Amino acid sequence: MGTEHNTAALPKNLNPALSESRRVAAELDKLIGPAAAGDRAAVTEIVRIVHPLVRRYCGARLGNTAHLQVTADDVVQEILIATVNAIPRYRDQGKSFLAFVYGIAANKVADAFRRSQQHPTYPMAEMPDAPCTSAGPEEWALASERRAATRELMKILAPAHREVLVMRIVLGWSAAQTAEAIGTSPGVVRVMQHRALNKLRAELKMAS
Repeated sequence: MGTEHNTAALPKNLNPALSESRRVAAELDKLIGPAAAGDRAAVTEIVRIVHPLVRRYCGARLGNTAHLQVTADDVVQEILIATVNAIPRYRDQGKSFLAFVYGIAANKVADAFRRSQQHPTYPMAEMPDAPCTSAGPEEWALASERRAATRELMKILAPAHREVLVMRIVLGWSAAQTAEAIGTSPGVVRVMQHRALNKLRAELKMAS
């Protein structure tokens, strides 16, 4: 099946994110046993390892959080707390612990979006205390427009298809790792990715 001809289907030696993900998953799998048995040092090490990964995941999924009830850091904190609370009850069910953590992350991100739909916020602009040398209003506006356009475009996809694209393209996961995280097979992941990308391409073609 020719469904891997895209940026996510790079050879392994060209995708450092993939090898890093595997290394982290193996490291976490070594720590989860002692952590579940009450080793506080192992729990602390798990939190240290997953924190940057969860932060990157939330940044990819949430984007600009001005329209949400919470910030990306708030969601990251919720994920880390939920992860620590789940460690004593964790049982190996054939998935890596990293996949388990990303499952928690996906649920917390979905909760953040649901809360924002129920109680939308309208933030006021803040006056800076000092001159800023970073990107100006025009650059921020263009970047914000691009992020908003991407979010709107992704809305045409089913939630499971959006999740597959984030894991495969943004996080650099293999089809097997993504399949573990969402509870399906690598073949189904490839089909979902292929269909999602085709749907996005068709939508962009219609809009152009």
